[in-house]
Amino acid sequence: MYLEAIAGAHADVARLAAWADTNPGRIAWSLARFPGLGAPLEFGLDELARVVREQAIDAVIVTTPDATHADYIVTALEAGADVVVEKPLTTTAEGVRRIADAVERTGRQVTITFNYRYAPRNTALRQVIASGAIGEVTSVHFEWVLDTGHGADYFRRWHREKANSGGLLIHKASHHFDLVNWWIADSPVKVYASGGLRFYGAENAARRGLGPRPERGTTDSELRDRFSLDLRRDPLFAGLYYEQEQHDGYLRDRDVFDAGITIEDNLSLVVDYARGASMSYSLNAHAPWEGYTVSVNGTQGRAELTVVERGAVMLDEDGDVVVDPSARPDLVVDEGARPVSERLMVQRHWEAATEVEIPHGAGGHGGGDALLLREVFVGGEVDPLGRAATWRDGVRAVVVGLAGNRSLETGQAVRIGELGLGVAARGLPGVDA
Repeated sequence: MYLEAIAGAHADVARLAAWADTNPGRIAWSLARFPGLGAPLEFGLDELARVVREQAIDAVIVTTPDATHADYIVTALEAGADVVVEKPLTTTAEGVRRIADAVERTGRQVTITFNYRYAPRNTALRQVIASGAIGEVTSVHFEWVLDTGHGADYFRRWHREKANSGGLLIHKASHHFDLVNWWIADSPVKVYASGGLRFYGAENAARRGLGPRPERGTTDSELRDRFSLDLRRDPLFAGLYYEQEQHDGYLRDRDVFDAGITIEDNLSLVVDYARGASMSYSLNAHAPWEGYTVSVNGTQGRAELTVVERGAVMLDEDGDVVVDPSARPDLVVDEGARPVSERLMVQRHWEAATEVEIPHGAGGHGGGDALLLREVFVGGEVDPLGRAATWRDGVRAVVVGLAGNRSLETGQAVRIGELGLGVAARGLPGVDA
């Protein structure tokens, strides 16, 4: 996404000076795909600090596996660059502390790319709440369903190990928790979580009598089924992963029903906020359709946002499916009975419900990607909605997942103040106290 923006829409304001990847094949493939990048310096990941200094780098973009974010953020900040980082900010409380300490020492900026803030439908809900139309927020119900195309994908790749991703409460749900924090302009203070691995994984497969499974999806084995992802059938997956396995052995297409999966696929949370509101949240990663519903109750009424990003997981004539419908809505096959849609309803007490018009957003993540990239590479525009997310916004989002993971381990509710965030806790309501 960033390479395409630098080589294309924002080539007049941004230049890729240097890049690093643990897999040299991905570098070579990307350079061939985007010749407009020129000839950026290729360096080893352990040389990041030196390159930032010698090349006078303005900003470092971090798109590495989640558990490594803190290392590269801190290194870049200390070397003198600002940082743009994919969500989540980090996966551990220690990572939060290290990033906060580095920001305080260096005075540099960290921007976290919460692209869902920029989707017009989510912006519309923010405007409704900020206008006071439903009064003071008292509670939120938020349900997100990932289907058997997209949801399954987290169980094929490195995300399947909690040590790498922090689990879906951190990797995926950081988007969702940030939206709620932003929508209601509040900070979480306590979390209770319940959940587990109930659909994917070897034990669940055996319990349902699924029988022998292929080790990976890219195979001609007769054991292949609708959960199998053949990397050879998608030019992007083939170029980035299948053709580069020779360099590092990484398999992007592991079977979702094999052993070694340590993340959950069903999760439920209750979250308390500093000003008194609460949220009930649920995430399911094996639904037949994909999208989300959020209901916000207030002292003067209620707002309801319903988004269908894919109405059904429909295979094309070659037996393939778009893995992430939110990122590539242009390729989603409209199933018809549950059409792709978005609807925002507002109903005040003793009044009829009204529908709020949502401006059309073209492109990935409800139109949010293009707006986010403009903010990253151009910026400078006054935004009364405050969509640009700082590292503190990243902290407010990730701490819900951190507390949720601890709650899963202990079976008890966990206060954010118990996470030991250090200087990162400054400015988080309810934590300092």
